[in-house]
Amino acid sequence: MIACYADRTSLRPGERFGLCASGDRGPVSVEIARVGARREVALRLDGVAVGDHPTPADAVSAGCDWPVAVEITVGETWRSGYYDVAVTDAGGERAHHFICVRAAPGRESREALVLTTNTWHAYNYWGGANAYCDVAALMEGRAPLSEAMEGAVGVLSTQRPFAQMLLAPPPGMPRLVNLTKRGFRRRPWAGADTAWSRAHGQSPYDGSAGFLQKWEEAYVRWAEGTEGRVFDYLTDHDLDADPAALSPYERVIHVGHSEYWSAPQRDAVEAFVDRGGALVILSGNTAFWKVRWEDGGRRMICHKWRGLSAEAQDPARSTHLWSHPLFGRPEAQMTGLSFVFGGYHRLGNCVARGAGGYTVYRPDHWALEGADLYWGDVIGDSVPLIGYENDGCAVTFDEAGLPAPVPRLGVPGNLEIIAMAPASFAEADSPYAPLIPPEQLDVVAAIAFGDGGPAGQARVLRGHAVMASFERGRGFVFNAGTTEWAHGLAAGDPFVEQITRNVLARPANLA
Repeated sequence: MIACYADRTSLRPGERFGLCASGDRGPVSVEIARVGARREVALRLDGVAVGDHPTPADAVSAGCDWPVAVEITVGETWRSGYYDVAVTDAGGERAHHFICVRAAPGRESREALVLTTNTWHAYNYWGGANAYCDVAALMEGRAPLSEAMEGAVGVLSTQRPFAQMLLAPPPGMPRLVNLTKRGFRRRPWAGADTAWSRAHGQSPYDGSAGFLQKWEEAYVRWAEGTEGRVFDYLTDHDLDADPAALSPYERVIHVGHSEYWSAPQRDAVEAFVDRGGALVILSGNTAFWKVRWEDGGRRMICHKWRGLSAEAQDPARSTHLWSHPLFGRPEAQMTGLSFVFGGYHRLGNCVARGAGGYTVYRPDHWALEGADLYWGDVIGDSVPLIGYENDGCAVTFDEAGLPAPVPRLGVPGNLEIIAMAPASFAEADSPYAPLIPPEQLDVVAAIAFGDGGPAGQARVLRGHAVMASFERGRGFVFNAGTTEWAHGLAAGDPFVEQITRNVLARPANLA
């Protein structure tokens, strides 16, 4: 089998990276193509010699340490974007990796899309495991999910290939949402096409991250293709490694599933908003987990639930939920919302008969201008727009009958709730076997409500997906509150498109 990885994945024009590869079928060809409104081939190389190199037993944490097969220089004319790196051997077998090309200094646009690469790395199970579980043991039937989760790895190397079903799945990969409501006494299921998933050996983690055929590509095809927008690309790690990465921009966008954030990355985004920038979150489960980077971006530390016991670290360097009181920085301070108060919708038995769309509560909000929406209208139900993971807040109703945020766990008091839908952090007890990977409800309930017992856990199950906005410092934040927003754009939903146009047109307030 051919496999490959880039020794660095974010570059500017003129910079070089090493492509490391292993295979046993002779020289390979390399194709590098920008994937935007369309696929544009930037470089082809033939006859690249590749050796057959062993995979270390600890590749997940320590990397592969394969030699560089070829060094490649990013062309001076290459536009900023996501570039698919495809390596094909003599037998026609193909492996994919990626690079992100940043704009050349002084040639930046005013808008940046931040690729959710931290999340890609957390889900990557090439070598057998990821931050969630021993995926190989799970898929080979050697361990049930509860046992396989004990094999989760908290130190993740970037110096290894990606699982190909995650990074470059074949066409037709189903979405992580049930397209229809659960019928009367029908057994719950998870995913739009379970037959496809079985036929292709899809793991439970393949649909949760990656660019190709996922949320970010859907957004890019709409923004670049349908709307003709021009914007630059950055990776999560760019914001960690370069404190000035956001300096040229007025608007920063996160799409799909931006789940894992480091402290320097968060510092950069909060400073950007406070000085007047526009933060557009078209994502769900945003900034849920705190991670850190080491060794110049070659290793991501992500111990998740074990973050306070797996290593001896001071709070500034520990990894766990961003909402953990040890850090004093719940993610809702930045995003306005939290997955702790949201959850799943139309997946497994989590809101399995939900509408799949938002109910509008503030039709006069600036984000809905010209959208032909009125009180109580439901939008996105045919997409479905609400599915997989969604962020929310604790909610009350004011004297005018409008939903208002409960300023708990960092949720700002000036948050304006535009629309809502029910969501659940986990599946409630039922006659049906749970399909959503188990989470530590007691920990979440204690953090969210100060009660980790049964009453607190029951409250966690009663969440909401929320579309909202708020002003912070000189800037503003719009949060769509759902992973599936980009699928609304891909479907040409006119309400989702108009709201997105309004949000992208709202001016920043940078001095």
